[in-house]
Amino acid sequence: MLNRVRTLLLYTWAGPNTLLGLGFGVLAKATGGGWQIHTGVVEVYGGRVARLLEHAPFVPGGAMALTLGHCVLARSQAAHEITRKHERVHVRQYERWGPLFLPGYVLVGVIAWAKGRDPYRDNAFEIEAYNNDGQDRA
Repeated sequence: MLNRVRTLLLYTWAGPNTLLGLGFGVLAKATGGGWQIHTGVVEVYGGRVARLLEHAPFVPGGAMALTLGHCVLARSQAAHEITRKHERVHVRQYERWGPLFLPGYVLVGVIAWAKGRDPYRDNAFEIEAYNNDGQDRA
């Protein structure tokens, strides 16, 4: 019972960002993409979302995936397989930060940029995700 209450609270806390992600899910589905649920996370892929990720700012070559609460956007289903561990770290970050995650992520990136660093690669949220996903930072 306590575990269910905790899970409900985490989903609610991250909920505003998840709703934003689900909006992208509608866009993906309407433009030839799709979605699936994997380990409690809605995984959106393809369609216009893939094109948006290809042109993501501050990420050389665009982003392969992007997390919004309990919703992960990716260029394709295969991209979900490649990025799942990394993006799940971001899901846990959303569970901690809730609606403060997006402004916090941007603020940390701006601070890195102001110090002459890379706003993506030197972002503390990304560093945590790369340190916990078992992949090398490219």
